[in-house]
Amino acid sequence: MALLEFKTEGIYCPQADVYIDPWKPVDRALITHGHADHSRYGNKHYLCTENAAPVIRFRLGDIDLQTVKYGEVTTINGVKFSFHPAGHIIGSAQIRVEYKGEVWVASGDYKLQDDGISEPFEPVKCHAFITESTFGLPVYKWKPQKEIFDDINAWWRQNAVEGKTTLLSGYSLGKAQRILVNLDHSIGKIFTHGAVENTNEVLRKQGIKLPETTRVTKELNKKIYPGGIVIAPPAAIGSAWAKKFSPSSTGIASGWMTMRGPRRRKSVDRGFVLSDHADWAELNRAVKETGAEKVFVTHGYTRVFAKWLNEQGYEAAEVTTEYEGELAEMNEKADAESEAA
Repeated sequence: MALLEFKTEGIYCPQADVYIDPWKPVDRALITHGHADHSRYGNKHYLCTENAAPVIRFRLGDIDLQTVKYGEVTTINGVKFSFHPAGHIIGSAQIRVEYKGEVWVASGDYKLQDDGISEPFEPVKCHAFITESTFGLPVYKWKPQKEIFDDINAWWRQNAVEGKTTLLSGYSLGKAQRILVNLDHSIGKIFTHGAVENTNEVLRKQGIKLPETTRVTKELNKKIYPGGIVIAPPAAIGSAWAKKFSPSSTGIASGWMTMRGPRRRKSVDRGFVLSDHADWAELNRAVKETGAEKVFVTHGYTRVFAKWLNEQGYEAAEVTTEYEGELAEMNEKADAESEAA
């Protein structure tokens, strides 16, 4: 019996009778982070990190949720579980599972680049590693974050000079806050879509420092937008809601902007390659730093990355899951209140 198994409900630890990021309702769920494809409603009991809890509660409502600190060990029927920083978003974690000397790590979503707001990724030694592969192709190679934000700020500055409103999309949990803390706040006023601002409010209450923002509402005078920047989820781009900012210039911050196709399909002016997932080099580095002999590849380019790892001497296999990686972010639906604003 393997320490962790892949069942129709999700990643399962039979010895402890718990699931990690299950996609079907179970009794006990260990949650790596608050994105919708990893944190779902319907489980009886939840366990996550202290920093991930407020957003998970906000999104899922009245749930039975317990929290742990990073590195804190919770023992269930002899199995030791601990949560370690994944660097993906605030509060995100890899989950270390140990039983009778055998160690597995379920990484959830992760990135190695320090974004300045999330807890930095921590390599965890193990015998078996469960990894994502959202951007598991050599073509995906991220530039240093400073270069990307220099480009974003220059674009915003030029739009301001031309009297335009800058409309930039990023997932409301994680990407939006990363954008906010790295913008040049001297350029102009920062506005937020309701879905983004709702998340900001939750994070501020837990002590996360974010710059001053103004929620977009029906009551705001449209004359105040030119020269400013509006941060909104991808689903808002091209919507009736977005038309109120004309004249405007639109952009998307996503790893998918590496390719021209997604940018053309979204009909935006600019695409900025900024992802909260690991690129090809980071995926390889993360696997190597675990020291694992076995690697299970979940969402993304699973076949390609698993084949590559086998060629490098690992015992690797692709696994079918319902995680979506950054596809979930690109397809995020705006909340009703904000769409009506």
